[in-house]
Amino acid sequence: MSAASTATAPSLREIVREWGRIGCVGFGGPPAHIALLRQLCVNDRAWLTDMQFERAIAATNLLPGPSSTQLAIYCAWRLRGTAGALMGGLCFIVPGLILILALSTLFLAGSPPTWVRGAGLGAGAAVAAVAVSAGLGVSVPIWRRTGRPRRPRVLAYALAGGAGAAVVGPWLVLVLLGCGAIELALSRRPRGGVAAMHGWPLLAIAAAGAGGAGALAWTALKVGALSFGGGFVIIPLMQADAVSTYRWMSHSQFLNAVALGQVTPGPVAHTVAAVGYAAGGIGGGLLAALVAFAPSFAFILIGARRFERLLHDERAAAFLGGAAPAAAGAIIGSAIPLALALSETWQYAVLALAAASLLLLRRGVVLTLLATGAIGVAAALLGAPLPR
Repeated sequence: MSAASTATAPSLREIVREWGRIGCVGFGGPPAHIALLRQLCVNDRAWLTDMQFERAIAATNLLPGPSSTQLAIYCAWRLRGTAGALMGGLCFIVPGLILILALSTLFLAGSPPTWVRGAGLGAGAAVAAVAVSAGLGVSVPIWRRTGRPRRPRVLAYALAGGAGAAVVGPWLVLVLLGCGAIELALSRRPRGGVAAMHGWPLLAIAAAGAGGAGALAWTALKVGALSFGGGFVIIPLMQADAVSTYRWMSHSQFLNAVALGQVTPGPVAHTVAAVGYAAGGIGGGLLAALVAFAPSFAFILIGARRFERLLHDERAAAFLGGAAPAAAGAIIGSAIPLALALSETWQYAVLALAAASLLLLRRGVVLTLLATGAIGVAAALLGAPLPR
């Protein structure tokens, strides 16, 4: 899986332009990012073959962290090596990061205008429905490709992940790792390899107790290096830390942060920058983003040449066979604390409308969040109670 030949490879300027364009227009999360990268690299420019692109998706799905970000970095690495990976990854990430930090100064300010609070509360009320929709989108393909003998175990992993998201919050990572380790043991493969690779993050627990920048860095590390399934699995990893443990933000502000991560372009993991902003201003937001996205660059720059071997590693497949359904269950389970964070009756009505939009009418996430934000503005201007 070497880099593309120089005869067909784009220049670094093209990498900057095209990956920056995707970073600016990539609304809709990983499915939209994958479609845009496929259109660019396979259909329009023929920089990669369809098989190469599919194998890139398979390889990055085996890694923890935001998979579509890793796919963008990896595609740029194949085309222009290390320089391409760095430039492509930054251009994919930075536009949405700038936008979410700018919006954080508006929505997470101490005393935002009434209409801004209404918009945030309306969009935030829809977040639990978005979590269920995202979780089902991940769960259904896993279930379909699982053979009947393994389905009871997969269901048990999903239930464990859902319970972990609802109960243990920031320690959900231990549930995900545990499910992966159990499946690895049940597959009767030798220990080591993948299982050992994921033991080192436990050493970082000491940073969580230190508070301040250490606690923020640990929260961001869980998002970037320990979250299997990407997307919404990061939410329960952050919620307890941000709201209950360190009190960086209120429940309503956290819901606002999640909604901002959904309506801005680029990876959903940008939500961690909004949490970082609440913890330490612009500096906190930049620190959280740096820690959260650094592992994605490291995984590609250090391991990309070994992806072919990773795709055939039975231990990796076994570990993911336990961790992936647990992550899918955690995404759905995160809807419980998200819904419980609502405090006004009108917000539950908005949540019901969002669920109907996403699950029954099959409308998009961005459109649904914009609509519920508009409902929140109208409710605020009409005098509905606005919780802090």
